[in-house]
Amino acid sequence: AGREPQLVYDVEVTLTGGPAREKRLVQRLHRNDITLFHPESPPRMDPGNETLPHRPVVIGFGPAGMFAALVLAEYGYQPIVLERGRDVQQRHADILRDFYRHGMFNPESNLLFGEGGAGAYSDGKLYTRGNDPRRDLVLQTLVDYGANDDILVDGRPHVGSDKLPGICRRIRLRIEELGGEVRFGSRVDDFEITDGRLGSLKVGEQRLETGPVILAIGHSARDTIRRLASKGVQIVAKPFQLGVRIEHPQEMVNRWQYREFCNHPRLGAAEYHLVTKNAAGANGDVFSFCMCPGGQILPTNESAGEIATNGASRSTRNGPFANAAFVMTIRPEEIHNNPLEGLASQEHWERLAFDLTGGTYRVPAQRASDFLAGRLTDGMIETSYPFGAQSAEIRRIIPPGVADAIHNALEMFDRKMPGFAGKNAVITGPETRASVPVRIVRDEASRQSVSAAN
Repeated sequence: AGREPQLVYDVEVTLTGGPAREKRLVQRLHRNDITLFHPESPPRMDPGNETLPHRPVVIGFGPAGMFAALVLAEYGYQPIVLERGRDVQQRHADILRDFYRHGMFNPESNLLFGEGGAGAYSDGKLYTRGNDPRRDLVLQTLVDYGANDDILVDGRPHVGSDKLPGICRRIRLRIEELGGEVRFGSRVDDFEITDGRLGSLKVGEQRLETGPVILAIGHSARDTIRRLASKGVQIVAKPFQLGVRIEHPQEMVNRWQYREFCNHPRLGAAEYHLVTKNAAGANGDVFSFCMCPGGQILPTNESAGEIATNGASRSTRNGPFANAAFVMTIRPEEIHNNPLEGLASQEHWERLAFDLTGGTYRVPAQRASDFLAGRLTDGMIETSYPFGAQSAEIRRIIPPGVADAIHNALEMFDRKMPGFAGKNAVITGPETRASVPVRIVRDEASRQSVSAAN
């Protein structure tokens, strides 16, 4: 208290004289805050020796498919990308004009499907707890195509949902420049698997013979996942997260985190990461996820007649609200280890949310204080959600066990951050798209599906 905020830097220095001199210097200084740094190079990607029978195909042009196609193009493989949605410029019009203004939802061009996938709009953060040596390669690539270079040094890199669409477009143009091809409006409707080997794809009325196929379909192409399962592709259940999204005035978050320095010119919009151990008892913890300072809550439904929420922040993070997901993990045994039941569960709560608002795309909402008290919220509910809010009982759009766990977690958080579960906090939901409840089983060495080579 009473001290000015201090900025802490990690500085990476290379000395003339090379590693030997650096080692001697570190030994001589003998300080805990100075250490030798051994950067780990990204793993080499060596091309194979066999001639491919056909050009490689990438299904999906979200972040995973985009980077896969870019690497293949840089190595001269001229990949074909099949993306069910539209390019980012047309997609922008479908979302802002048709959906937000007129409520006309396009199941093939929305906040999930199209150039850049869900990552182009609904999440600008690149934070990972992992230390994969490819991380810096990913960040540098984003900078090369238009991201601010501060993401190379920030502990929690943030590109911004306003910048990502342009970055996606520039990466696509580079893939095309290198001989690759990105086909929009190309939903894969079927997979031809013969003798345990994928040989062709059905795209509309077209049959496309394939060599290697990379599935980069994200967490929301449920029709594609079900089609793969019907073809005998081995899919197993995996843990997934389900819960709500909570929103506060950003000024409140700043006060909690910065206290008397909350308006200091060197401090940006504050964020948080919270965990309540055993809020769900033996079933586990409740934790925050995808925290968006100065951000907006967005509709990320896959189909018409559903409501699902996610968050986004622009690069400036200067919006009046902060939002974050509050979720708990659903374990496979809770859905009888049935991966398709996990998908059905997500859909059930999303459709229930839509019905609860009277068949509108307004988001179900309840003040946190009312949620804890078990009463509906009266009066206008202010939220950043583009369709506005509809007063509703949040307990009706999430599983009972999840609702009880979130109730416990809110009481704990409110003791640490007074007002966190008060009248200025708005709970919306459901938050169902944090992860997908399925995993396609792959061979550890070849990374191919164990039931469909190629």
